[in-house]
Amino acid sequence: MTQPLVPDERRPANGGPKAAARNRTALIAAAREIYAAYGLDAPLSAIARRAGVGQGVLYRHFPGRAALAGAVLDENVRQIEQAAAARDALFTDVLGVLTWHVTESAAFLGLLHAGGAVGRSEALVYALGLSERVERALRGLLPEGHRLGAGNDLMLAVAMVSGAVAGPTREDRERRALDAWRLLGVEVGPVRPFGG
Repeated sequence: MTQPLVPDERRPANGGPKAAARNRTALIAAAREIYAAYGLDAPLSAIARRAGVGQGVLYRHFPGRAALAGAVLDENVRQIEQAAAARDALFTDVLGVLTWHVTESAAFLGLLHAGGAVGRSEALVYALGLSERVERALRGLLPEGHRLGAGNDLMLAVAMVSGAVAGPTREDRERRALDAWRLLGVEVGPVRPFGG
């Protein structure tokens, strides 16, 4: 007797439309983890497995790699905006959220460097829009007279810090990011996701 090509395990019952939002959220979280560990070229099948859904579900939500990466980036920016809009938000705390995303999400690094790119491809225009949202969120909390308040200094500093993020572990990347902020003379709050 031959072995079946597909293991004889049953998938959970399809939750229908009720599960759609939950599946999308799980896919974005899984993509962030997989991209952080393996880069943007990681297999989409690994993301689907990590999210606990089939590849068909992944493709129903995200028709391709670019759409999924865009959703992760958008979620990162949304969390930074939420942190900036929170009651009693402080610039240092929002920098902590931004720094968490820089150390967690490889895709986020490219976004923060988009301002220096040449050309106007659709992807670049999208990345520039997200980068502008990050800048608005940060600039809205920037204390008057802050060292990053002049001209393009704010996003240049963010790009410089994100350029310093390297290392095999999340802890290494966070340490390097915090060292870079320190060298720039900028205080950063706790490095954690918004609400974390």
